[in-house]
Amino acid sequence: MSDSSAQNVDPQEIRKFERMASRWWDPEGEFKPLHQMNPVRANYVDAGSPVAGRRIIDIGCGGGLLSEALAQRGAKVCGLDMGGAPLEVARLHALESQLDINYQQCSAEDFAEQHAEQFDVLTCMEMLEHVPDPLSTIKACSALVKPGGYLYFSTINRNPKAYAFAILGAEYMLKLLPKGTHEYSKFIQPAELCCWLRQAGLCVEDISGISYRALSQSFYLNAEDSSVNYVLRARKETY
Repeated sequence: MSDSSAQNVDPQEIRKFERMASRWWDPEGEFKPLHQMNPVRANYVDAGSPVAGRRIIDIGCGGGLLSEALAQRGAKVCGLDMGGAPLEVARLHALESQLDINYQQCSAEDFAEQHAEQFDVLTCMEMLEHVPDPLSTIKACSALVKPGGYLYFSTINRNPKAYAFAILGAEYMLKLLPKGTHEYSKFIQPAELCCWLRQAGLCVEDISGISYRALSQSFYLNAEDSSVNYVLRARKETY
């Protein structure tokens, strides 16, 4: 592992998700929100750049929820994560699902050194708020994608409403997530994310919110409200 990538890994964050890895595919467990959100994320990616037949890399893939959803749509998927336990769960579930997904335990920075410009599409969902240096991750993501390729990021906005919904509501009141899953200071405002993307040679094409219906316990794409969860599509500039 290079010095730069070693500095961009939070061991506490890795341990947090390793402890929950065995329950990654339980739709009623700690990852229930990800299960509920996954169809929205997969549909957003597939609508913005149809994935069938394309080489896709899923950064921070965890137990493989999005990786499998994209593979089921015909994509050739590589999943990257720094957690060994989630990756073992992902490999086993892919085998059971009869899906050919290439899972690698590696940082985006290190993987980009050996696999520059090899992917048509990149996804990095709910991951940037868990690394010490998001810009380092974004630059590595940019390096992995071919010129003209697409990148998708999702994260959580940083404002009082996001704190109320994503931490107080989701972790303490509704108990959708374990307490301590998120740190408010690591949430990322869209303007900050767009600035980092431009520094990495990426052009933002769309920002949409992902909103939650408490009564039906479901997420939906909301182009009018990115105040809490949001997803973004960017394109790598051609030379």
